[in-house]
Amino acid sequence: MASPSILWLRRDLRLADQAALLAACAAGPVIPVYILDDETPRHRRMGAASRWWLHHSLASLAAALEARGSRLILRRGACDAVLAQLAEETGAREVHALHHYEPWWRNAERAVARRLTLHLHHGNYLAPPGTVLTGSGSPFKIYTPFWRALCERMPPAPPLPAPRVIPAPAAWPASERLEEWRLLPTQPDWAGGFRAEWQPGEAGAQDRLAAFAGRAARYEQRRNLPAVEGTSRLSAHLHFGEISPATIWHAVADAGGSVQTFLGEIGWRDYAQNVILQLPDYGSRNAREAYDTFPWRTGEAAEADLAAWQQGRTGYPIVDAGMRQLWATGWMHNRVRMIAASFLIKHLLIDWRRGEEWFWDTLVDADYGSNAVNWQWSAGTGVDSNMFVRIMAPLSQSEKFDAAAYIRTWVPQLAHLSDAEIHDPALPVRGYPRKLIAHTEGRARALTAHGSLKG
Repeated sequence: MASPSILWLRRDLRLADQAALLAACAAGPVIPVYILDDETPRHRRMGAASRWWLHHSLASLAAALEARGSRLILRRGACDAVLAQLAEETGAREVHALHHYEPWWRNAERAVARRLTLHLHHGNYLAPPGTVLTGSGSPFKIYTPFWRALCERMPPAPPLPAPRVIPAPAAWPASERLEEWRLLPTQPDWAGGFRAEWQPGEAGAQDRLAAFAGRAARYEQRRNLPAVEGTSRLSAHLHFGEISPATIWHAVADAGGSVQTFLGEIGWRDYAQNVILQLPDYGSRNAREAYDTFPWRTGEAAEADLAAWQQGRTGYPIVDAGMRQLWATGWMHNRVRMIAASFLIKHLLIDWRRGEEWFWDTLVDADYGSNAVNWQWSAGTGVDSNMFVRIMAPLSQSEKFDAAAYIRTWVPQLAHLSDAEIHDPALPVRGYPRKLIAHTEGRARALTAHGSLKG
């Protein structure tokens, strides 16, 4: 029997349209491996919500592999050391994996390549990050021209089916038990809302795609309405690689209507990876250096306001509804994410990095590129971003996007209010906090702070 190959899995937890898996199968026996590596990412280790998702995604993948005559081997430690040890145990000579673009994964790939023969394949994005270039051959920094150039290369290649059988090695290496990793919360178990909302794994991703395909043509009309199921809710499945973007593209591209707007959101995901490929520290450093001297609020009052924002106690119903939805389900409607982020940055004058850190821990779709790019867009600090002086008015945004039913779901203290009252209650409501700051006051304070940069 030929020497086995190792399939190194990270954020690509699927069998369909999995180029690394197909290449490994073509070479002979395959040992699929997932390594829980908290050493390589350091402070970017997965947050609690992502770890919950990972547990269930790995369980789903293990079952799918077993149905094809294979197994999922689980190990912990630094990827390069663990893979080298596995190669020594099994006689494997080659490792197959999909490219990843987070700075810590690029470092890990270089470390693995120094010790083993590493074959990297594409497949987690519409086009390989770093390959969509301007006419002069440089990478794009602005989304709109990037998207136009990406569209010229679309559609992506049709997705490839999962192999029916995955060749097994003569002997399997030892595996840790998933339960030993303690990825799930226990004391307390805060994941009840997660279990009700999500089905992690490849089958769950396909179910979400099937449900969305029928309404993809109305995406533009419905995506900004938090009370309506208008978005795809595929973000976490995409982040963990349970479905490929090519699969989604080919499933909905011909839906008509405003589906092109949705495809542009898939393109934004590609764009974010191109940004972090150029600027690896985008999650912690302002792209616009002028903001390095911005007078963010610090101290006890700012920390108290940050905690109120995190807990959905700002006194702004649309913001509080979003933050409570995030805590309960690990996800927040995209329009509300924008409103909540803008409120933290501009009304509360709290550094965007504090919000990015909170989302990193609490989102099931916490993606380094997308999270960093979206927060810097909101803060006006990014290479392509909203101007800081464009300050969202959360009360009018709530009314504009008909969020009354959404607020009733997540802020039950306000459920008795009429549609006209619920966006901005005129009188105090028992059990609901007063505003941390009035909109006009917060706006004026933000503009004054921004004005200090010009001095």
